[in-house]
Amino acid sequence: MPKALLLTLLIALLLPGWAQAQRVEGDRAGASGMYQAEVVVGSQADSARQAGFARALAEVLGKMSGDADVTSRPGVSRELRRAGDLVEGYDYRQDEGRSASGAPTYTTVLVVRFRESEVDAIAGALGLPVWPEPRPKPVLWLAIDDGSGPRLVALQHNNVARPVLDRAVERGYRLGLPNGSAAEQAAVGAIWRGDTAAIARLSARYRPPMQLIGKLYRVGAGWRADWTFVDDGRVLSTWSGEDALARRAIASGADGAADALVRRYARASETGEPAIERVVVTGINSAGDFVRLSSWLQSTPVVRGIRPLRATPNSLELELDLLTGLPGFRRMLEDSVLVESGGNIEGVPPEFRLR
Repeated sequence: MPKALLLTLLIALLLPGWAQAQRVEGDRAGASGMYQAEVVVGSQADSARQAGFARALAEVLGKMSGDADVTSRPGVSRELRRAGDLVEGYDYRQDEGRSASGAPTYTTVLVVRFRESEVDAIAGALGLPVWPEPRPKPVLWLAIDDGSGPRLVALQHNNVARPVLDRAVERGYRLGLPNGSAAEQAAVGAIWRGDTAAIARLSARYRPPMQLIGKLYRVGAGWRADWTFVDDGRVLSTWSGEDALARRAIASGADGAADALVRRYARASETGEPAIERVVVTGINSAGDFVRLSSWLQSTPVVRGIRPLRATPNSLELELDLLTGLPGFRRMLEDSVLVESGGNIEGVPPEFRLR
């Protein structure tokens, strides 16, 4: 046996992490980090940038929660409108491509980084589910039949799998590809007939023991992808997607896997139910203090309405319409203009002091 091949085999046998190191992950330049996102913008004008901030925050909240429809949750749209206030920094990048005629095209990409503590506070106050880190990295076992017989998409074909790899990153996790050994190439038949147990056994050398198994084939003028997601030998979900474009049918695998993972692992923050609550705020010594308090309350996602009830020297009693009750309101107090008094008792309107 050639020495180089012998050395390779020994490394594979002796180093547990070797198989995992061979996997390609769906990472994109500049798109790393749970609190960072990339969005395409039409220009570098302020209006385009502000709209880009909102779309970037929607992507970040989607990655945090694993919820593709996070923007439809109560209170989220209001936060998107003030996304610029949460930005830690941003950059632009020009991506070059080619048109159908072969002419060069240029796309402006806005790369946005948000302040972690403030995004976390919003997610907690709104009761968004939080998908904890570290996130799993399932192995993608994808077979494609374009009419010439099914073939495995392995590490050396990662560009073919790019749509599903990139979509997984947008949903907050990453996928890996098998190395493409002879035994793995031969497993295409098991993929095609839906033998998940055979694929799970073959995938045992990779970590974690999760597999996204899919087959893509032509249907009429378009494409169909059938998917199965397996976690530690257990089938969590099956689904299919059809599209005129193969890349969009391939990308559908990432969404189904994300949905299955979120159902199993994401946990919603403990918050209260919508409620009308009376509170007392002290430390109101001037019109400026009142304006500062009012401005903060109006910018807070859990506060849906404010009704002044009674004013006394240095204090104000308010009725607040709270999306997630007092528990959600209290989650917003860190680094805010209010601090809760220590003597609050059950049945009495809680007291807060203006800093």
